[in-house]
Amino acid sequence: MTGERLGSFGPGATAVTGIAELVTNDPAAGEGPLGLVRDAALVVDGGQVVWVGPTARCPAADTAIAVDGAAVLPGFVDSHAHLVFAGDRAAEFAARMAGEPYAAGGIQDTVARTRAAADDVLRANLGRLAAELRRSGTTTFEVKSGYGLTVADEERSLRLAREVTPETTFLGAHVVAPEYADDPAGYVDLVTGPMLAACAPHARWVDVFCDRGAFDADQARAVLAAGAARGLMPRVHANQLQHGDGIRVAVEAGAASADHCTFTTEADLELLSGSRTVATLLPGAEFSTRAPYPDGRRMLDAGVTVALATDCNPGSSYTTSMPFCIAVAVREMGLTPAEAVWAATAGGAAALRRDDVGRLAVGARADVVVLDAPSHVHLSYRPGVDLVARVLEAG
Repeated sequence: MTGERLGSFGPGATAVTGIAELVTNDPAAGEGPLGLVRDAALVVDGGQVVWVGPTARCPAADTAIAVDGAAVLPGFVDSHAHLVFAGDRAAEFAARMAGEPYAAGGIQDTVARTRAAADDVLRANLGRLAAELRRSGTTTFEVKSGYGLTVADEERSLRLAREVTPETTFLGAHVVAPEYADDPAGYVDLVTGPMLAACAPHARWVDVFCDRGAFDADQARAVLAAGAARGLMPRVHANQLQHGDGIRVAVEAGAASADHCTFTTEADLELLSGSRTVATLLPGAEFSTRAPYPDGRRMLDAGVTVALATDCNPGSSYTTSMPFCIAVAVREMGLTPAEAVWAATAGGAAALRRDDVGRLAVGARADVVVLDAPSHVHLSYRPGVDLVARVLEAG
């Protein structure tokens, strides 16, 4: 309830006061599913939220930050990003905008550049993108491998990713490596054998692109089962390019998320709504490829849990901005502003099976975003405007 307190405050406690609208994502704390608290304050201590309530009742703390009528919300949780790569594919983007269709084969261009890049080059680009995420309000993010496609290059991709986030995903099954173009079964054997053995110590998750031009359902099941045997939890790139088996494979495997979900049937929605698998929508991908947008409204009405993520990658979604994704999801996918903010925070946390982030309730991690705006609605109401005034990560 509003005004709840977690223990006693230490000498380093900080109060954030004068909040016009606080998004807690705790319905017990305030109004609606976002748990909105008006004229609010919160106290953070030891990296956690320890008090939430009205500013008039805020207890004393060692330090105070007055935000003077700003909206405050949890840090964004980006549960799908490909940040370890070299080069870009701007020419490919320009060609698509001139009418050429998108195909997953463009990944091979990034694979070649990534293999040729030194560790320092990959680390510098990774750090630049991680900094962009944080500046735009993202405080928790996942990073996948998938642009190396050799044992050594996938291992180093995950080793570098682990330097910036604990949410690392082994995606050796992104596409078939060029050396195995005539032997996809041999490549699956490599992914599920030596490559997985080298990568598992650096990963929390295993992912597979189950779609046209990538891996079929049986291959995807083999990859996920091998990852699970190594202690990696599953997630799936599903139904981006056409109707297919990706969502079914994800739900059957108990995947935390099925990502993209651009093409869905009623049977897919029934599977998702009856499971813990989150449908992670990636508005930047449709924006950058001119593909049809997923029907987020239909998913939510069917009872599916929805997350939003950037899919940051050099080919099909070269953005690190969760506010941009929120605005596109509202305009093109049928989400309300409140639903989109929930999907970009609590939804992303669900897609990572995390309950310590994506909310600002007592006991949660103190990842706090202060907007230069009085309401969360402005994130979609003022698209393209940098409204993130301040970010506190773990207090």
